[in-house]
Amino acid sequence: MSKHFLTALALAAASLAAHAQQPVVLKVAHFWPPTAMSQQKVLEPWCAKIAKESNNELQCQIYPAMQLGGTPAQLIQQAIDGVADIVWTLPGYTAGRFPSMEVMELPFLTKDAEGGSRAAWEIYEKYGQKDFAGVKPLAFNVHDRGQIHNNKRPITKVADFRGLKMRAPTRLTNKMVAALGATPVAMPMPQTPDAVSKGVVDGYVLPWEVIPTMKLHEMTKYHSEISAPQPGLYTTLFTIAMNQAKYDSLPAHLKKVIDANSGADFSASIGKAWDESAPPARKQAQERGNQFNTIGAAEVEGFQKATARVTEDWIKEVTPKGYDGKAMVEMARSLSAKYAK
Repeated sequence: MSKHFLTALALAAASLAAHAQQPVVLKVAHFWPPTAMSQQKVLEPWCAKIAKESNNELQCQIYPAMQLGGTPAQLIQQAIDGVADIVWTLPGYTAGRFPSMEVMELPFLTKDAEGGSRAAWEIYEKYGQKDFAGVKPLAFNVHDRGQIHNNKRPITKVADFRGLKMRAPTRLTNKMVAALGATPVAMPMPQTPDAVSKGVVDGYVLPWEVIPTMKLHEMTKYHSEISAPQPGLYTTLFTIAMNQAKYDSLPAHLKKVIDANSGADFSASIGKAWDESAPPARKQAQERGNQFNTIGAAEVEGFQKATARVTEDWIKEVTPKGYDGKAMVEMARSLSAKYAK
């Protein structure tokens, strides 16, 4: 065996080894600022975990605040098209496209984000897989209890909503706001601070975590809360979803790493991070001297009656499309109660 042949063989082996060690860099896109809890407490630790478990063969490049272009409503299509490898977004930004998972956004369904997020994953496994062709969902989560914030008046009863223009994030939350007597104004989260500061909207429904991130507590006078043990007024569903072709292209050992860091436990951990974020975020509004109101049990009953038709209409809407709407609502309520902390 010639010296030249051995040298060539060694070079080829070295080249193959170097090629094998090239990391797979996943483009991870979302719409929040890089300082948001979603990036710092969820995406960054998740990326560090898959890097460690893959011996750095899997790495992330995170693109916050729509740095890959487009609008928040286009994120899910960016994942399908491969513009991003992984996105974190709201299925509800594309109204009607993912009817199976809308069930988690119905009024008075969840008590906390951790339990609601675990319930959401089980809903997906039973009812939602046909809706998400083109992507591989890694997690579904809901946020902490959605509360009411505005600049016009304290809200303690349904009648207080009349005449208000209220921002809401998705199709079903807009229907809920309308059922309560306000005029819903749909817009993605990044547009909300400008709309509040200019008086385009009088208020908004949001969980606590988001508010200081967007400096909304500095623009808001009144906060109205439905407190436990009552279910929260509403929540919004999110998904972390991966381009299916990108996942399929991974070797088996890297697919195993992704699979081990996906699913019900990952979903619940995101919800837990959201629950834990609420008290310190709320405290920032308290420290500014903003006015807080608690909506008591008697008033909550009025809110539940006013919004009941949102659930009834949703069942009537999705059932002819091949979804067992009534069973889905019952399952979502049962699981959310079962897993509530």
